[in-house]
Amino acid sequence: MIKQLIFGASLLITIGVLTYTIRKYIAYFKLTKMNFPIRNIGKRISIMLEVAIGQTKIFRRPVLGFLHALVFWGFCVILVGSVEMVVDGLAGTERALGVLGLVYNIIFGSGDVFALIIAFAIIIFLVRRLFLNVKRFNGIEMKHKNHLDANIALSLILLLMITLLGMNTFYLENASRLGHDIVGVYPVSSFFATFFSGLSDARVYFLHEFNWWAHILIIFFFANYLPYSKHFHVYLSVPNVFLSRLQPLGYLSNMPNITKEVKLMLDPNAAMPETEEEGIEKFGVADIQDISWKNYFDSLACTQCGRCTAVCPANITGKKLSPRKIIMDVRARMKEVGDELVKNKDFTDGKTMLRDYISEEELWACTTCNACAQECPININHPSIIVDMRRYLVMEEAAGPSELNAMFNNIENNGAPWQFNQQDRMLWAEEIYMNKNNADA
Repeated sequence: MIKQLIFGASLLITIGVLTYTIRKYIAYFKLTKMNFPIRNIGKRISIMLEVAIGQTKIFRRPVLGFLHALVFWGFCVILVGSVEMVVDGLAGTERALGVLGLVYNIIFGSGDVFALIIAFAIIIFLVRRLFLNVKRFNGIEMKHKNHLDANIALSLILLLMITLLGMNTFYLENASRLGHDIVGVYPVSSFFATFFSGLSDARVYFLHEFNWWAHILIIFFFANYLPYSKHFHVYLSVPNVFLSRLQPLGYLSNMPNITKEVKLMLDPNAAMPETEEEGIEKFGVADIQDISWKNYFDSLACTQCGRCTAVCPANITGKKLSPRKIIMDVRARMKEVGDELVKNKDFTDGKTMLRDYISEEELWACTTCNACAQECPININHPSIIVDMRRYLVMEEAAGPSELNAMFNNIENNGAPWQFNQQDRMLWAEEIYMNKNNADA
């Protein structure tokens, strides 16, 4: 009974803290623009199954991709065991889901094998981060705290796998000594159990309880640590793929009000739907209040893996642009001012995401080739927010590059991007015609 009370209290604390965090993020999302409609559910599910569940983009790097996929699939299986632990902790039972019979044996036998595989994979990931100078793990946006965060998360996962194997190992040993029936199949733990046959009954029982409590408490801590770490993608990667932008990668969305004005210019008599005017309209993105909720969702789901920056042609050729930094800056800016904006939507700290976080040089270095979006394992669309920030510079401040402003002036004055009068536009053709006639003569 005491064990159940302690467990119940731990679970309530975990749920309470997680609820506080969720409400906080919901308040942040309310600060953004709700202009990303969700349609074509069937197609979204198909993309989610292919990219998120199938991990297809990860396999572009076959060896490490396969290890990462095994970690993901293993977690999906082991999650069932975590649910069982919650049931056992509250009800005071042991292996409560054992009533599933053969299904239980398959799930928990697989989970036991996956625990060893995941532990092995995590050790490889930690070695790569700590001792190998992997270029895409570095960059101006990757501070010491980012690397520390990744190492903490990986270490917690490793501890989860060790305690899971320890719990299963000593469960087998304890149950066999008490003459209880073994519930489930544990291929790896059965092997490990042979090394502890010389321990006393009391020590075996203690080690089982220790690993059980360590495992579940790490899960509870991890559940509340994730929303504040780079590993928030453990929660959000699958939903983010479901919410992928469905248009082709090269597609640049039009601004509805601009489209309306163009149509009216082409046909002044066209009937356009009436819209409510809500003050002075602002074009593009300058600060965190201007982004869409999907832009913010992308920033939270970002794994900071660096695959986007590693394939960016601008970054490769020495330009300042890093697509990963753009996405990380969105999250950092919201973290900086989100709480104050929730209290007062007119709050200003004298800074903006544009320029104080993301420079004009970074934005104009982007060629919108979409290599970053193509490579992203969770389908983040980096160019969308880059283009929106450019739109702010051009349409609100007329602060585009001199070459672009010259083109705009030419279009306005000459009806074409070139600096030639409209009356002279066909001179090149007349010259060719005259040369052809002279040659025929």
